[in-house]
Amino acid sequence: MQIVEFTPTRDQYVWTFGGAEPALEVAPGTVLRLWTEDAFAGRVTSREDKPSQVLNPKELNPQTGPFYVTGAEPGDTLALHFVSIEPARDWAASTTIPLFGALTGTDRTATLQAPLPELTWIYQVDAARGTATFVAHESDFTVDLPLAPMLGTVGVAPALREVRTTLVPDYFGGNMDTPELRAGTTVYLGVNVEGALFSVGDGHYRQGEGETCGTALEGAMHVTLIVELIKGGAPAWPRFEHDDALLTVGSARPLEDAWRCSQVEMVRWLADLHGIGEIDAYQLCSQLCLSPLANVVDVNYSAVTKIPTGLLPAVSPYGGMHRRLRAAAATLPDRSG
Repeated sequence: MQIVEFTPTRDQYVWTFGGAEPALEVAPGTVLRLWTEDAFAGRVTSREDKPSQVLNPKELNPQTGPFYVTGAEPGDTLALHFVSIEPARDWAASTTIPLFGALTGTDRTATLQAPLPELTWIYQVDAARGTATFVAHESDFTVDLPLAPMLGTVGVAPALREVRTTLVPDYFGGNMDTPELRAGTTVYLGVNVEGALFSVGDGHYRQGEGETCGTALEGAMHVTLIVELIKGGAPAWPRFEHDDALLTVGSARPLEDAWRCSQVEMVRWLADLHGIGEIDAYQLCSQLCLSPLANVVDVNYSAVTKIPTGLLPAVSPYGGMHRRLRAAAATLPDRSG
């Protein structure tokens, strides 16, 4: 396998899905070793920083990419296997931002209450112990939280020449913000344009389901992934595969529509995998699924439908693609090698 390393310079950050020229062309089977900046573009660095003063609202959620995949055509399925997702700094930042988050009024959910206070938390990371330390603002309380690295964002260019901000999740992936996008996951995305043009970013050192306050432990990340291409079979919504589960992600507002999108995608996937009718797949999904929340703060909300694979007869989605990529990942030299 060819291994390609890419660390973007600041002028190479991408702020949209669609509308950006590719940074590189990569062939299926390529291993990419990437660096991604945090969602704040590295501008929040201390407890004294106020987001309204240090952030550029036009430059949030910088992406690494996009990458043009040789041979990818509309209707194909892009498979991205995340081999490793590792913190690239010894600290992470989280904030409360006026009129943003799940438990505050916004410009669209208008109230007469004052915005929540604008605060920043800096978490010191101990890589050896695998922890990040929370330090309270209003008391001397501290606690070590286990690291659970993930990517908030992975997506391809939308169809019809559409250009979408990297803050938005939708059918093309984007800012889904689900903790399920962790190392060992294979993500399947429908290709909408020639070359797919996928990007990744928005590293979180950990995040609770829902991302309640609107920000996670935001941090720069080292990401290793394997790129593969499946001709045809494009899913309508992003699909994930773990060693022990199948997952689908829907993004919309209101939240129940995001959940419905993920449920319909799972019902259709189960029907296809097990050779059963949709109404029978609907019944199975109803009895077996888990529904982890991803985000309830972004432009669209994201909901996950998750089916533990051990509860059903064994199947091989996409011809066993996840299993093959897991085996390939096991043969890679570590980053220092």
